Amino acid sequence: MNSDSSQPLEERLTLDADIVCVGFGPATGGFLTTLSREMLHPDGSPALESPTAPGLPLQVLCYERAADLGFGVSGAVTRGRGIRASFPDLDPASIPMAAKVGKEKVVYLLDPVGASRRPSSLRAADSLIRLLPKAFGCQEQGVELRWTPPFLHKTDGLVLAIGQFNQWVASQLMGAAQLWPGVPVKEALIEQDAVVGVRLMDQGTDRSGKPEQGYMPGMDVRAALTVVGDGPVGAVGRQLDREFGVPEGHSEHDWAVGMKMVVELREGVDLAPGTVFHTFGYPEPEIFGFLYIHPDRVASLGVFVPSSLLHPARTAYRTMQHWMLHPYLWRYLEGGKLRSWGAKSLQESGLRGEPILAGNGYARIGEGSGSTNVLTGSGVDEAWMTGVLLAEGVVELIKAGKPFSKDNLEQAYVQKRRASWVESEGKVAAKARDGFQRGVIAGMFGMALAAFTGGRLAIPGKQRPMPSLEEAYRGRISPAEIEKIQDGCYASGTSLHDALMNKAGWPSIPHDGQLLVSHQDALLLGGKVQAGPGYADHVVFVKPDECEKCDTKVCIELCSGEAITPGPDGIPQFDRDKCIHCGACLWNCSRADVSKHELGNIAFKAGAGGLHSAEN
Repeated sequence: MNSDSSQPLEERLTLDADIVCVGFGPATGGFLTTLSREMLHPDGSPALESPTAPGLPLQVLCYERAADLGFGVSGAVTRGRGIRASFPDLDPASIPMAAKVGKEKVVYLLDPVGASRRPSSLRAADSLIRLLPKAFGCQEQGVELRWTPPFLHKTDGLVLAIGQFNQWVASQLMGAAQLWPGVPVKEALIEQDAVVGVRLMDQGTDRSGKPEQGYMPGMDVRAALTVVGDGPVGAVGRQLDREFGVPEGHSEHDWAVGMKMVVELREGVDLAPGTVFHTFGYPEPEIFGFLYIHPDRVASLGVFVPSSLLHPARTAYRTMQHWMLHPYLWRYLEGGKLRSWGAKSLQESGLRGEPILAGNGYARIGEGSGSTNVLTGSGVDEAWMTGVLLAEGVVELIKAGKPFSKDNLEQAYVQKRRASWVESEGKVAAKARDGFQRGVIAGMFGMALAAFTGGRLAIPGKQRPMPSLEEAYRGRISPAEIEKIQDGCYASGTSLHDALMNKAGWPSIPHDGQLLVSHQDALLLGGKVQAGPGYADHVVFVKPDECEKCDTKVCIELCSGEAITPGPDGIPQFDRDKCIHCGACLWNCSRADVSKHELGNIAFKAGAGGLHSAEN
């Protein structure tokens, strides 16, 4: 058995099930919803009988590390084709915070403060727009595109709060599966070339994982099929990549941090539920933003900070606040109140980041399986659909009395996926973002080229190294000033980005205690920081000497909860009480080697904790 635990197997409790699921998000929701409808006959007798508990329906367990099934951090706008197919009579009013998509706008934001790192071509375009604002329809330094590419439209789709949607989906399952929130999975149980279940996290340990008083080894849950839907940086998904490899030519080289808020808008803001804004161009050209309107004057809003923004002091939180303060958006947001806040990583390699989808005893679904469409910026419905397709295949295999072998799962699940719209649209999008590796203009042109040629043409990518601080601020901040700022920040244990942004000309954020609050205050508003004792730390710096050599430390700058801070000898320190489990540190490690499918010097393990809110 491949396990890094030092505890002998006989000390662990063992539970037998038929199917065990890792993670409860839209993908697992689609899987369990579809499976549950096939499990019973109309008279209540088992249609799919359990091999482990004869006479009963399939025994299905699902483990979710978050403390509640509704603590998925994401707001979403989605076409909802797969979701609506599962629920043909779906009424958005039945799901809290859901609304049918109404008006959509794509808005190019000019730079109102003059501190953006814009290329000369964009600066020239901005100057022309300011010279002829009426000709371009410019208002409040924002240009609403008069024609929106069809691939961006979410017509007849849904605006959702994923936390609320997950809770609603769980309520529809009616006991068809045992759902266990607050129970993190440590690893898959692997015997020879097969996954035979999962091992739960050990409890009663210190933060290094050593047993303390009350130690309880994590239980082994053995099952014929393990369904892995643990998101873009899931511990089990990454373990399977290490153990079984990835398809030739595939790599997770494009990532982003999605940081968002749920805001109660002031009275009088005239934005109907279902209104959707997509923005680009500010605070930095690579930054995309979103504003979705829910019922009752509630909005989800935020930014995506991509890996193509090659800047060693990139930060999501302050970037988001400057985005909110843009005049085009601030006219709606001014006077609002922060209700909750959160962040998550997004795997933006799409189809080219697809792992091995199925093997003996396991199958991969959801974002971590490469389902995200990086052209349309859509992932929820695609993830849901992968779960549906797997469930259909699983039902076929059970009814045919076939085991969950690699060959059988390839035929029953992977072939269905290859024939689905998830696959065909994923192929169009596969290279759509590559141009951003050459710059924002090439990136935008590349997206359009891929969309209008059905993916046959795209701007080729060119991987570039992370620049040094001196290179990033050349002409703005002198090397001597950078060194002084760096010494001062590291001596005080704080990140660099605030001081560097101030020096580079970004104005201070006018904190109001309601909407514009400090990063640390956001941890306490509208959510809860929960890092219960008894679990080992889930962020570990594998080779401290590598951290000592690193001169950029992007992991500190983009940490969504400021949980990673400078430490002695240049080795970052981790405070899990502030960690919100976004996974940004994993892909932001400057010691990454994507050619070897290694994201760097950080191990992101399962664990309890994070900032959660059912509104996100």
